[in-house]
Amino acid sequence: MTKNQIKAFLSEKPGYLKEGAERLSEKLNCSVETCRHALKEARIEAKNGDFNVSNLTSIYNDNDNVITEFQTFLNKNEIAPEDVKSVKFWQTMSGEQRFSIVTKKDEKGKHELKKEIEDFAAQYSPKVNKIQYPKQANNDPCVYEISLPDIHYGKMTGETLEQLEENFMSCVQDLVKKAAGLNIEKFLLPIGNDGMNSEGMRQATTKGTPQQDVADWKDTFRGYWRLMVRAIDELKQKAPVHVIVISGNHDYERMFYAGDVISGWYKGDKNVTVDNTLEQRKYFEYGKNMIMFTHGDKEKPAEMPLIMATEHPEMFARCEFREAHCGHLHKEMVNEYRGIKVRFLPSICSNDSWHKGMGYEARRTAQAHIWSKTRGYEGYLQTNIK
Repeated sequence: MTKNQIKAFLSEKPGYLKEGAERLSEKLNCSVETCRHALKEARIEAKNGDFNVSNLTSIYNDNDNVITEFQTFLNKNEIAPEDVKSVKFWQTMSGEQRFSIVTKKDEKGKHELKKEIEDFAAQYSPKVNKIQYPKQANNDPCVYEISLPDIHYGKMTGETLEQLEENFMSCVQDLVKKAAGLNIEKFLLPIGNDGMNSEGMRQATTKGTPQQDVADWKDTFRGYWRLMVRAIDELKQKAPVHVIVISGNHDYERMFYAGDVISGWYKGDKNVTVDNTLEQRKYFEYGKNMIMFTHGDKEKPAEMPLIMATEHPEMFARCEFREAHCGHLHKEMVNEYRGIKVRFLPSICSNDSWHKGMGYEARRTAQAHIWSKTRGYEGYLQTNIK
């Protein structure tokens, strides 16, 4: 690595400014002398407040190709260089140069857009009376959690959006059919968890990693929330539906906006409730059960029980059965920490070319989890995509 490339690394991870040249040399696999010069200059710039990545073309002038791609990406997405907060460059195992960017956020603008979306949806939200659901002969009520995280709507996988939608709906319908013997008091429907593949017009994840989508960002946004409405409308004919919106690392912003559209859509519907609150982690209490929902890309699984107890101590104390349900990994993985299970749930998403090339593979599966009001978690039903 050159001196300027080392300085770019330090700008991305300023914690290494405190390390010695030898430690940095081991980390970056480059000469100690070059690291020493880069550290010296970077520390001076940091002290003077001039150490940033706003002028990346000068820092990375050693690689014209990646800079050209970077500038093309900015131009295509109408991002001004001064709006770039940070950039991360790396090299793949095959030697390809890649980058991801994080832009400065306009919080005021985001909240104004959120309000505009919510008001628009609420304006056209139909008034729907509460459905009189028939009483079940089985007097053992439960909540039926239908969880299909990480569908990555819009992702380029070789599967059309129509095929993805039909797979999603067939899974929901099959899981409901398999629960015919249960007295379902309420459907619990977590949505999001990388419901959409990218943040839209940027064609990148929330942190800026470029993505390939199969449709325009407006079409994927509208297609996703309409698919969720389609599922909710079908479920609410059988029992009330409680929707929980969980943002992922691919769609952290857009999932919040989609949640507000859905919340406004059902504002006048007494059979549907939507939790699109500002908290990153959402909680649901039912009888003796406490469930935490989070994407699972930030928290350490072993720390989730303590997070649950800290964020909602009263709910934690009231409930005997506690679990955390996560997405992100696209596969089933369950661990237990002091009696509290942390479940990473599988996905029905098909692999894209990059994941296939890396050899990643997981069974495309959808699950529905059964929560007894008094006995706690009682297992799950499952359907597979062939």
